Amino acid sequence: MSEDLKTAFWDRIDDVRAGLLNAGNTRAVPMSPYADPAENAIWFITAQGTDLSQAAESNATASFAVADPKANLYATVDGHISQVDDPEKLDELWNAVAASWFEDGRRDDDIRLIRMTPTTAEVWATTGAAGFVYELVKSRVTEDKPDMGEHGVIRFI
Repeated sequence: MSEDLKTAFWDRIDDVRAGLLNAGNTRAVPMSPYADPAENAIWFITAQGTDLSQAAESNATASFAVADPKANLYATVDGHISQVDDPEKLDELWNAVAASWFEDGRRDDDIRLIRMTPTTAEVWATTGAAGFVYELVKSRVTEDKPDMGEHGVIRFI
């Protein structure tokens, strides 16, 4: 189950628009994740001077919380964040959402690329709204607990 759940996690987090990221002693803030399973990384774009960029400078521990019914994914991901100077990776990730936060677009000097290296995650990969309703109705008829999808803890490294 763990490998299937890990695959489901990487497939579904790619569809997540935003989650809450915190690191060190920072408050959780909404951030758009960019999944990179080949590199065991979740990337974020932020600005210089933010609490997250400062935490990333010291390779802080981090937590990313996801509750996205469209992606059928609920998760708490733990790991570490670091600031990365990689213009090619930034070009690869850059999009209209990121551009809307920076006056000078991609060439803005305040852009900071953050890499989260996940270590563990508790994941719920659900069946979606229709499956949810079906399972609830079925559980009332059969008196069995509803099957809401896969749940478990996965380890990345």
